[in-house]
Amino acid sequence: MADHGTRADPSGSALLREFAAMDLDERWVSRSPQTMLESFHWFRGEAFDLIVQDLLALPDDRPVVAEGFRLLPGLVEPLLASDDRAAWLLPTPEFRRAAFDARRPDGAPWGFVDHTSDPERALANLLERDRMFTEHIRDECRRLGLRVIDIDVELSALEAAALVAGSLGLSNEG
Repeated sequence: MADHGTRADPSGSALLREFAAMDLDERWVSRSPQTMLESFHWFRGEAFDLIVQDLLALPDDRPVVAEGFRLLPGLVEPLLASDDRAAWLLPTPEFRRAAFDARRPDGAPWGFVDHTSDPERALANLLERDRMFTEHIRDECRRLGLRVIDIDVELSALEAAALVAGSLGLSNEG
């Protein structure tokens, strides 16, 4: 993402420029989760063309798995040869919170939110923004007829891999 941030065309990346100009409190503490959702550059498809460029530059003699929240269904769907080649993994709010907490063994920092004036509020805002984003992606997938796989804390990595493989008609053995 950092590479795409520096390679992005400034004329098509107004939200990215605004985000980069903010300090951490402006990004994560003082804005509402709704405002954070509406103004987050990656959620608006800024620099998506760079993802496509990077994928097209890969060798075409083997399958490629592309993963990440920037692969917005409405941007990806027109590029698919068929809709059975994609699945969106949507984390539950509990999974997102557990992911942050897992990064914090023995009270270690959560990461960038610990560098704000109010880490608890910053994390709560971030988690709420992510919950709303996940619901937006769910609705977009439903509208486009694309596959969704819910990822929850009770699901092991192997079980998640099996769900993905099964939904795409792949074998996850070996």
